[in-house]
Order: sequence, then structure tokens, then C-alpha cells
Amino acid sequence: MSGERKAVSLRITGRVQGVGYRAWLAGQATAAGLDGWVRNRRDGSVEALLSGPADALDRVAAACRRGPSAALVDRIQAAEAQPPDHPGFDQWPTL
Repeated sequence: MSGERKAVSLRITGRVQGVGYRAWLAGQATAAGLDGWVRNRRDGSVEALLSGPADALDRVAAACRRGPSAALVDRIQAAEAQPPDHPGFDQWPTL
């Protein structure tokens, strides 16, 4: 059902820092009309919250498995989440 909305948190590991992953994901999410955020983690992973129409969210989450051309994604952990408090998609500082 395309009208269904959902939110998911992702933890992406592999060669995902220093390769433009955050900017790439922000562009993908914005183009798909998703809300949320993305940030690097000190452990070398990327963390993201995606929220919006289920079909668009599923497409972006699937694209995260390959990421930008310089990335090498080893694993993605996904979990249901609460939607963000505000609309739009942001890049947050490293945590």
C-alpha cells in the first residue's frame, strides 16, 4: 500500500566514512521525499533515520546497500523507529 508511512533506523558498516556516504544518502532521501537524518559514528559506521512513504523508504533503504561509488557496505542493521520530530532531511555531526 503506497499510502502507508513508516520509519526505520539504519546502522551501516563497511567503508562508509570518507567516501561521501552522508551527502549521498541525504540526496537520495531528499529526492525521495523522506524525512530524517544521517550522521557518522565514531566507530566508523553511519547511522540514519528514514521516515516517509513505505515504498520510497524501501527504495532508499535498498540503495543504501550499495551506497555511493567509493563505498563498500558490509552490513546494514535495520530496526523500526519513531519518525523524526521535524520535516526535512539533515546531516548531523559525528556522534
